[in-house]
Amino acid sequence: MYIQNGICHIKLCVSLCSVKEVHTVDSSPPAEPRGRSEFLKYYCQLRLDPQTAHKELYISEGNRKVIRTRDPQPYSDNQDRFDSFAQVLCREALSGGRFYWEIEWSGEFSIGVACRGISRKGKGSLCLLGYNDKSWSLLCSDTGYSAWHNKVDKAVSGPHSSRIGVFLDHSAGLLAFYSIGETMTRLHRFETTFTEPLYPGFGVGTSVKICQLK
Repeated sequence: MYIQNGICHIKLCVSLCSVKEVHTVDSSPPAEPRGRSEFLKYYCQLRLDPQTAHKELYISEGNRKVIRTRDPQPYSDNQDRFDSFAQVLCREALSGGRFYWEIEWSGEFSIGVACRGISRKGKGSLCLLGYNDKSWSLLCSDTGYSAWHNKVDKAVSGPHSSRIGVFLDHSAGLLAFYSIGETMTRLHRFETTFTEPLYPGFGVGTSVKICQLK
């Protein structure tokens, strides 16, 4: 599995191209959203960046779906591509406002955000989502969830769902993950200070699809 392989490598380290920056400014931020309909007001359409995708990841459906193939794809080598972990970032750089997106997943995977400077080359923790000071992630599997930042993990309880929602309030330093089912349940939230744009990203065990909500 994606993370199991990553952890094994750790126990035994750069810039994006073709970036589309999304920047908004809230002079007086509204109250924190309550209910899915309010979160959808901050929906942000995301697209995967093939230039960052590990060679075992196949991207389709207008750069919204990624599948772990095990067979290398004919991607060119570049400084932005993850070369050891099955990870991919999105094109959009999110900064200065509120953003919301949802994904559907199967197999163990991680979902999170990363700074532009996250390392792409090698098998160390500097390259793995949630294992360094440049990224935050939620690890999802059939057995549960765990939240990761800078190699510190926290077990997370909550209902299992094949759909996960993510809310980012960049200005307020808030990143939250939600289980989406008949109800919307918050799984975990990070509270910190974000000092640069963040790129949504995924570590893929089987498949991940970015949902179109509008």
